[in-house]
Amino acid sequence: MKLVQLIRQGTLRIAVLLVASLCVIPALAQIKPERTDLGVTAKSILWVGNSFFYYNNSMHNVFGSIAREAMPGQNVRGVSVTISGSGLDWHDMDSLLRPDGIGRYSFVGDNEIRVNPPGKQFDAVIMMDCSQCPVHSQLKPVFHQFARKHSETIVRSGMQPVLFMSWAYKDKPAMTQPLADEYTKAGNDNNALVIPAGLAFARAISKAPDLELYQADKRHPSVAGTYLAACTTFAALYGKSPVGVRFDAGLGAERAAMLQQTAWETVQDYFKR
Repeated sequence: MKLVQLIRQGTLRIAVLLVASLCVIPALAQIKPERTDLGVTAKSILWVGNSFFYYNNSMHNVFGSIAREAMPGQNVRGVSVTISGSGLDWHDMDSLLRPDGIGRYSFVGDNEIRVNPPGKQFDAVIMMDCSQCPVHSQLKPVFHQFARKHSETIVRSGMQPVLFMSWAYKDKPAMTQPLADEYTKAGNDNNALVIPAGLAFARAISKAPDLELYQADKRHPSVAGTYLAACTTFAALYGKSPVGVRFDAGLGAERAAMLQQTAWETVQDYFKR
């Protein structure tokens, strides 16, 4: 009889815990992005950010290699403007997008200069704030202020604003959800697409805890981290899967395939496509 009572009590305790846990889930639920596609096929992109972009020969170069293979015949052009440690408030978007300024010419082929057609130089501008700014008690309002200010400047220039959701520090994984929430809020407030790179990092780590996405400083991306973020960017901007791309940034086919799949799953889940 005592055994039956203990079993019943244990079952009741489990049921109570289950109900309690279900009640917590809505509080942790992710804010839904309202913008789920870019609206244009971006053939020229300006990347505005900090050292998270420029590590490993720059994310825009890795992204370009992925895009060129995944979309044959599409010559995707990218330019990166980065300041070490910068937030969005450090960048003068009006200056970056001035006519006949950045993007007026490109280096192509065997280091040859090609003068690009005058006028609008970019279809989209990808922006990333400093790694802590969107969740910092003093700098969070500044993030939202300049996300709005820069988005308005970008739209006024005939381009699409895009926000790049950065990742949590390796030793502070709890940053993931607050960063995701603030970037998604800013995207919704400014009709800007959000690239869920931070969520892709978290998903990859849950799949393969031994996967090293960080440099020794636990902040900046390793080659694998840059590759994952570039794959996530490709999937978010074009709504296409990077799975099957042979370019692997020296990671090896198996590791690259895992990161490609993770990026695609993250984007599908974030946008509920």
